[in-house]
Amino acid sequence: MEQAQSPQLRRRLGRADLKEVPEARRALRELLRQWGRPGRSEIAELLTSELVTNALIHTDHDAVLTATVGPHGLRVEVRDFVACRPRLRVPSADEGTHGRGLVLVQSLADAWGVRAHGVGKAVWFELDDAEAA
Repeated sequence: MEQAQSPQLRRRLGRADLKEVPEARRALRELLRQWGRPGRSEIAELLTSELVTNALIHTDHDAVLTATVGPHGLRVEVRDFVACRPRLRVPSADEGTHGRGLVLVQSLADAWGVRAHGVGKAVWFELDDAEAA
């Protein structure tokens, strides 16, 4: 018996290439059309942008974006090749827009975390298959 595969996006992100951020959002948007959750899709794009930007700014390596739409929702993971774990911190007002990425992820995702992954780590978030209230 053949099992249907969940729709998935897998994309390699070039080292320190911030042009990858809008490209990753565009690719994710295409994947999420199948999901049919417009409110959740906007949140997914925002959080994916944050994780991709962090991986490209805070490491000097490539990264890999993986997004999977499953029966219970969406899981997005950005893997990089640097073992140093990101720090969740509350930014001060004089930092402008810097330092807010993981705070956004923590606030808007249904679940998120960091896991060691061979050489490096993966930062991930999940959004449940329910419309945002």
